[in-house]
Amino acid sequence: MSMFRTGILVLTSPLHTLPLRITPVLTSAAQFVEQTLYVHLHPGLNLSSIVPARPVFVPPSHNLSSLITKLYSRAADVCAHLDIRVLLTNVRNQGLSTNPFPTAQILSHTPDVVLTDFSVSDSSQISLVQSCLEKYTMCCYACKPHLKSVLLAPEVEIIGEDMEPQKTELLETYSDVVVGGTFDRLHGAHRTLLTVSCLMTEKRFLIGLSDSALLKNKVLKELIQPYALRMEKLLEFLQDVKPAVRYEIVPLSDPYGPSITYPDLQCIVVSEETRKGGQAVNKKRVENGHPELVIYEIKLIKDAHHSDTEEEKISSSSLRSRLLGTLLAPPKKNPNIPLFPYVIGLTGGSGSGKTSIAKRLEALGAAHIDSDRLGHETYNPGGPTYHKVKEVFGNDILNEDGTINRSLLGKKVFGNKEKLKCLTDIVWPEIAKLSTKKILEAASQGKTVCVLDAAVLLEAGWTDIVHEVWVTIIPDGEAIARIMTRDGVSKENAQKRLDNQWTNEQRVERANVVLCTSWEPEVTQRQVQKAWDLLQERIRNQRNKNLS
Repeated sequence: MSMFRTGILVLTSPLHTLPLRITPVLTSAAQFVEQTLYVHLHPGLNLSSIVPARPVFVPPSHNLSSLITKLYSRAADVCAHLDIRVLLTNVRNQGLSTNPFPTAQILSHTPDVVLTDFSVSDSSQISLVQSCLEKYTMCCYACKPHLKSVLLAPEVEIIGEDMEPQKTELLETYSDVVVGGTFDRLHGAHRTLLTVSCLMTEKRFLIGLSDSALLKNKVLKELIQPYALRMEKLLEFLQDVKPAVRYEIVPLSDPYGPSITYPDLQCIVVSEETRKGGQAVNKKRVENGHPELVIYEIKLIKDAHHSDTEEEKISSSSLRSRLLGTLLAPPKKNPNIPLFPYVIGLTGGSGSGKTSIAKRLEALGAAHIDSDRLGHETYNPGGPTYHKVKEVFGNDILNEDGTINRSLLGKKVFGNKEKLKCLTDIVWPEIAKLSTKKILEAASQGKTVCVLDAAVLLEAGWTDIVHEVWVTIIPDGEAIARIMTRDGVSKENAQKRLDNQWTNEQRVERANVVLCTSWEPEVTQRQVQKAWDLLQERIRNQRNKNLS
């Protein structure tokens, strides 16, 4: 079966029967498309209307709003890997042009296959229908020259054919609509909110996009995509869905943003859980002398795949938690180190649980190389840094037996960037040499994977001796509490220690895999196991590639 990157699904069934057919149709469509699936709604489309190759408008209705919600909800259940986008260019109010496609709409991802639920009773007509469907689609959208077509109907169970059509009630539309949110990695709930908002918008759609100040208390905030990237993805989605609308995306630094200051706004679209926020907006608008907004509420979408530790609804925090242990960024090829043993550079801030992660990986079969222990070795009398450190920092850092007192040495360099750099310039290159030696020893012992456990992996530039960077994170508040308990220091000292390290965000930005030890040990173990299993799969694929 051929797979295509991008496809358009033309849904032709009447609106009152589509909800019963969405699941099998999407399941079937997912067998042909692997990345982006656009959905074009044309209920009642038949062979005679395909031949002119020109769609008619579909009026915005409550039925259509409900269908959009069901479609994104079912998609989250059966083909969550697909980027689904319901297109609204041909959704128009009565009285507007019945020719909504004067030119073919250019989509952000060019489709190379058109699929449909169109039912063909006479098999001799299949080729004709396919040909007409291809012309119809290419008239509506800019597609690849050799567009393929697939009729899904023969594989789909047709249900509810005798259902009575419901009375279609037009949806109220507004000149200016507003929503707010983080919109991190658009999921089904986001897409529902945005698409229904587009359905209701006639001219301007204002989106308040949460900025850094509103992200501080988000779960796994380090995994939230940068503002610029979220804005880019959001705008791409919206312009695909309804290009005729004017979109304004503004940073949201407080819960209200422009919703309480723009007098021309008419409607705010909220979810069930943010309705109180909409009411708070109206209270502020009245205080500011502006008219209240119509509050339109979108139902929450249940997450069929949620675990015991996740919310029942589709949420960004749950989806971010599922990213833990997965490959967030492909590793860069490093021709200067052998492919095996495969070296994981594991790093994280104080109290992040990095060492416990390393021990879990060791239990799964990895060789554990502790860079902190190697650092101790370099300081030992006769070690590679002993005389140089003593020469630079003086004999007052020595114990009575002549060994270096690391606590005294630490006090000399703490808070002094120049002295700290002087020390690290001496010590870090030697730790890297010892680490490389340990990696070679692990190779001689037949180890496939090594874990270089190094708090300063990124600061020291040791990424040139590892294949992947894995980062452990926890919220700063929790890290401070752990440091205080573990080391018996004050909260102020624990905070200073964190302030002198890289932030979680800086580390995550350079990470291939991220892990978090904020929850129960069994949750951490599941993350580590997932990361290990996916790593073994990458290693097998690399080996097979080398053999072929």
